[in-house]
Parts: sequence; C-alpha cells; structure tokens
Amino acid sequence: MTSEGRQTGTEHDAEGGLRQLSCLPPARSVSLALFAFLFGLASVPVASAHGSATAGLTQYHGAFAIGLGVVLISATVLGKRSKFLTPTQALYGVSVGLVVTAVGAILFESLAPDPVYAAGSMPFERSLYPLISIGVGLAITVGSLLVGWVRWPTRPRYTFLGIVLGLWISYPALVPNGYSHPLGYALVLGTPVLVGYILWTDARGALRAVLADPVSRRFGIGVGLLVGLFFLAVSGYLTVFLEEGAPHETTVSVLPVIYQLVSWPTLEVVLPHVPLFFAASIGVVVVVGTLSVLVGLNAAFVARSWRLEERTGGMAGSTAGTGAVVGSCTCGCCGPLVAKIAVLAAGPSIAAPLYWVFVDSASPLGSLFVVGSIVLFTASLVYSVETAGQPDRSASVVPAD
Repeated sequence: MTSEGRQTGTEHDAEGGLRQLSCLPPARSVSLALFAFLFGLASVPVASAHGSATAGLTQYHGAFAIGLGVVLISATVLGKRSKFLTPTQALYGVSVGLVVTAVGAILFESLAPDPVYAAGSMPFERSLYPLISIGVGLAITVGSLLVGWVRWPTRPRYTFLGIVLGLWISYPALVPNGYSHPLGYALVLGTPVLVGYILWTDARGALRAVLADPVSRRFGIGVGLLVGLFFLAVSGYLTVFLEEGAPHETTVSVLPVIYQLVSWPTLEVVLPHVPLFFAASIGVVVVVGTLSVLVGLNAAFVARSWRLEERTGGMAGSTAGTGAVVGSCTCGCCGPLVAKIAVLAAGPSIAAPLYWVFVDSASPLGSLFVVGSIVLFTASLVYSVETAGQPDRSASVVPAD
C-alpha cells in the first residue's frame, strides 16, 4: 500500500475510533479517560522520595494535574450552562475533572520536599493556644445558644451541635494531655451520631428522593469515595510513595496514634513490593467517613438539581460546600500541603507561619476547620432541603436531558 493510502486509512481509523468513543455510555467514557490518565502517570518513572530527583515525576507534575483538573471542571460547567452539554454529560465531565485534580494534589503533596522550620518561625507562642482555644470555643458555644434560642427554638439539635463544636475546640485546653479521656472519645464518636440524627429528622425525605436517581446516587458515591481517598492520602494514612528507610519486608503493626483530640490504636501495614503504606483507626474512619459521606450527599443534591434543571437549594448549598471543602482540606492533617503550596508560590518565609498554625497538634485551628466543615456540610444539606420547598416532588420529575 502506498504511503498516501496508509495515511488515508489511518485517518479513517481515527475518525471511526472517535465515533465509537462518542457512542459509548458516559460511564464507560469516563472509565476509559481515567484509565488512560492513570496509565500515563504509571508509565513515568517516579522520582526519589519527595521529589529529590530531577527525572521522573515531580511536584510540578502534580501542580500541572491540579490546573488541568480545574480547567476541565470549569470547561464542563461552562458547557453545561451554554447547553452544549446535557446535565448528565456535565456530571461525568466534572467527575473526571475531580479525579484529575485529586490525583494532582496527592502527587504534589507526596513529591514536594518536606519543609523544615525552627520553633522561632512560629507566628505566636504555644502559651497562647489554651487562651485561643477557650476563647473561640466559648464564643461558639454562647453564640450557638443565642442563635438557637432566637432562630430555632423548636430545634434544639442545632444548638447541641454548636455546643459540641465549641467543646471540640476547647477540649485541648479544658483537658490538658487528655489523649485518653472519655470526654474526647465521646466528642469524636458522638459528632457523627448527632449529625446523622439531624439529617434523619430534617432531610431524610429529600435524601431518599435524591438518591432514588441512579446518576445522582453514583455521582455522590463517587465524590464521597474520592474525598475519602484524598484525605487519607494527604494526611499520610495512605501512600504509594514510601519514604527512604521504610521497611523492606511486609510489616504489620498496631501503634497508638493521636488523631483528632485522642489517641487511637492504629493498624499500620507496609507492603514495600507493591509499594503501599496504609494505616487505619476508629478515629480516622469516623472523621474521614463523616466528611466523605457529607460531601457525597451534597454532591448528590447538586447532581439532582442539575438533572432537573431547576434552581433548588442544592445549587445554593454547593457554594457553601465549596467553602467547606477548602476549609476541611486545610485541617491539621493537610497543613504540610498548605505549607508546600505556599513555599512554591511565595517562599519559605510566608509558609513557615502557615505550617506551624496547621501542623502543630496544640493549635486550635485544625480542630476548628475539621468540625466547622462538618457543621457547614450539614447546614448545606438542611438548607438545600428547606430551599427546595417540595423535595419529594423531585422523584416524579423527568430529568431535563
């Protein structure tokens, strides 16, 4: 065959492949795109620990993936608003963008050099932490009592959630070295129970209607799982980038680890031949699971509102949800990620205070963001239900696409 004939045949094959890909179901197209992206990452040789090598993956590859994911999400949203994409197609596009962004953030945090700062770079002395904790916790508790009495006198559950938030922040100052105190365990384990009671009381009908839509349900589950993996990865509880000096044999151990107020027996597994490091405890499952479920439910509400092409509370709630994502991603476990981004953008002198504020276990800011994110996500769901007005009506409405 002549070169011209081979070229023409190649063009026809490419056009046919594109047509076949466009005819695939959205879920299969997303899976193929995700597989291609991950395969491309896996085919690049990985740099040595935390980007110390010049070849292979570096933190800049992670930054590029973050930017690519943000661009993809923005383009998908614009395509949906301009009617170029149907709501369902836009949801799958947003899903791919979220995956790319999360993978980029994980790569950036894992491959960026670990910053090292002296105690002299702290923004203020540790002696002020108890005063800040008690002051902020007391202000939140009193504010919750006043707002609950004026705004929701018939819903004391909201006031109780605010009190729990205040106690969570004040706990390190109220119970010094209380890493095994019953109050700390009660706060961590009781928070998801109280949140579940609020959602069951105020939103179960709307949630049942939203989750009845298979696309919205899959989108919510996917986003929730992605958020859970993201939190585990950036907090160091799940990684495929083993540090130098890691065991060369399969290792399984149980160690006490402080996570959110108290100490938990933590199972740690090192599989150097995979490579994989994984750690889990009751505290990690409770906190990360609660955040992931709330994010997933908010995402399902947004997906359902897109599918119905109507302005419901889910759209308004998605704005609050975005702020909650930013807040929860900058909790104490993600402080190194914030500091590394600041190092790349503004230099070590700007990053040092951020690093100490977020990473120092005595700092009240980490607890404020974690529990504040839980409250914000819960409020977003309740607000979405109340704004929708007739949430059960959504089960009988035909999606716009």
